[in-house]
Amino acid sequence: MRHITLIAGARPNFMKIAPLIHAIQKAEERGIDIRYRLVHTGQHYDRQMSETFFEELNIPKPDVNLGCGGGTQAEQTAAIMVAFEKDLMEHPTDLVLVVGDVTSTMACSIVAKKLCTKVAHVEAGIRSWDLTMPEEINRMVTDSLADYFFTTSEVANANLRRFGAEEKNLFFVGNVMIDTLLANRSRFIKPSVYDELKLQPQRYLALTMHRPANVDEAEKLKRLMNEIVMNVRDLPIVFPIHPRTAKIFKDLGIEADNLHIVEPMGYLEFNYLVERAKAVITDSGGITEETTVMGVPCITLRDNTERPETCTMGTNELIGTNPDNIKPALDKLFAGQWKKGCIPPLWDGYAAERIVGIIGNL
Repeated sequence: MRHITLIAGARPNFMKIAPLIHAIQKAEERGIDIRYRLVHTGQHYDRQMSETFFEELNIPKPDVNLGCGGGTQAEQTAAIMVAFEKDLMEHPTDLVLVVGDVTSTMACSIVAKKLCTKVAHVEAGIRSWDLTMPEEINRMVTDSLADYFFTTSEVANANLRRFGAEEKNLFFVGNVMIDTLLANRSRFIKPSVYDELKLQPQRYLALTMHRPANVDEAEKLKRLMNEIVMNVRDLPIVFPIHPRTAKIFKDLGIEADNLHIVEPMGYLEFNYLVERAKAVITDSGGITEETTVMGVPCITLRDNTERPETCTMGTNELIGTNPDNIKPALDKLFAGQWKKGCIPPLWDGYAAERIVGIIGNL
């Protein structure tokens, strides 16, 4: 029997773990001798940021929640490592499978390797080359330790080869985030704000911001927000606000009739909003993948991206973090000049099944 320990900790992880669990369950039904254990590190502890995903995406409750939320980067990394080491010693496994690039991904990879346990990294090899981003450090450390690499693109494969990964351990499988998107697209739920605000398809914008470069300096955030509000042709802006952003935003005094600040949404509600938006303005990475597949224009407030295929093939454009770049991008959007994009190879809803098939044959 092959035992796999799956690691989830923060909001982006759950969308990536869900299709893997479903693929393992299908493999079990076919008589393949494979079992999993789900470890939730507790990195995100807000209900809307984590717990709702188990319900919405039909994921069984985790076998354990390590309860490691809060604290600085170092404090959280240390807490996860201490807790996961104890858990892994009590529940040995054949393979620790980590996803994405959050603190839990790196911390659990380190623990597994120190206990001589194999590590597989899903979404391996993506790079922004920006070491001011904690996620980039998490990616680099995880990939330096992993034994098996499951990638979303040939660009990621090339990055891994450059740093010495062996070809036999590289597997271009597609994108598990898109597995989840396609599996649940027919299940999207209209959020209450949609009717409350009398929103109409293609007649509003969705906004998310949470990265330090955009939200940690009050004046910078205020300038970004003012440029967005002034240049959307009075269309409503729906802004599900991240807890990190909310702490700073409340003191900015920004008020506009077309700006609607709402609580963080669950996965099914948020993607209902995105699918029908005229465009999304964001500094997220995962949202740029979802907008690419749904064909929604995406304006990304970042200077770099670890997902270049969303720009080269998809609907995403990087405009940087300079507030002066917002008006030209929105003018291009309203002039009907935004690119249509296409869907990258293997972003077809079957990445998780490929991963489980490969693991079964390792």
